[in-house]
Amino acid sequence: MSRINVVELSEAQRAALEVGHHKATSLAFGRRCQMILLKSQGRTSSQVAEIVGSCEMSVHNWVHRYQDQGIEGLQTKSGRGRKAILQEDDLESVRQVVAAHRQRLSVARAELEQVLGKSFSQETLARFVKKTVAATSESASAPAKSRCRKFTNSKSKA
Repeated sequence: MSRINVVELSEAQRAALEVGHHKATSLAFGRRCQMILLKSQGRTSSQVAEIVGSCEMSVHNWVHRYQDQGIEGLQTKSGRGRKAILQEDDLESVRQVVAAHRQRLSVARAELEQVLGKSFSQETLARFVKKTVAATSESASAPAKSRCRKFTNSKSKA
């Protein structure tokens, strides 16, 4: 049987990891904190991997990263994942083409593929429009708050 690598934690480190495990906004960060906490209890990497639903090598890697960088090392570094096809640089072109073909997104997509030299799906264009173009145009041309009365439920008065 191999040697168990037990992570020694101070009370402050343990408290920070507990907070990270229970109140993390990222599921991955919470699992990584849980890995370190379980390793500090003297469990083997295979036991920890089984508990958190990961592989043994992943547990080893995160333990080493924690020992090198501390709790900050458990955060996912920026720049991970697939880069967006449509960037902020394309915003003006997308805005003009979508305005010209407002009701026919498939035509707008075909024209944008030629203009930008990028290939993307209609769903990608729709998400980009919803996220950026619609948000910026709404905020610029949003009407002032309505002075309409707010209606209440008549049952709540009874």
